[in-house]
Amino acid sequence: MSACPGVPRERRNGGAPVGGQDDGGRSGHPCPRIEAADLGEELGARATLVQFSSAFCAPCRATRRVLDEVARMVPGVAHVEIDAEARLELVRSLGVRKTPTVLVLDAGGRVVRRAVGQPRKADVIAALGEAV
Repeated sequence: MSACPGVPRERRNGGAPVGGQDDGGRSGHPCPRIEAADLGEELGARATLVQFSSAFCAPCRATRRVLDEVARMVPGVAHVEIDAEARLELVRSLGVRKTPTVLVLDAGGRVVRRAVGQPRKADVIAALGEAV
């Protein structure tokens, strides 16, 4: 998972780092804030895992399981899944280009980490360390 800002890194299906992706400054701030109204759901008290998915994406289903499990393990962490096709304006504003894309938000909705592809549970837990 890449930090915001910083050297972007991307993780794909096996969890290996393979390049980079960030919002490229399109949000007007290197670490954009996302409000509950943007998500259509409440933010977690300590952190929120935001997953952008698409209907026929097998890694998205596996990512959902990992993020649900982590959210149940860590108090105050919420998992919000967004259908990328249904929320194109949000997808574009955040520079999401592939599914699954996972954003880790702190309690105030600031994006602190980002990953593309199926994350490993250990990486998600480590990324939450920056958010809480």
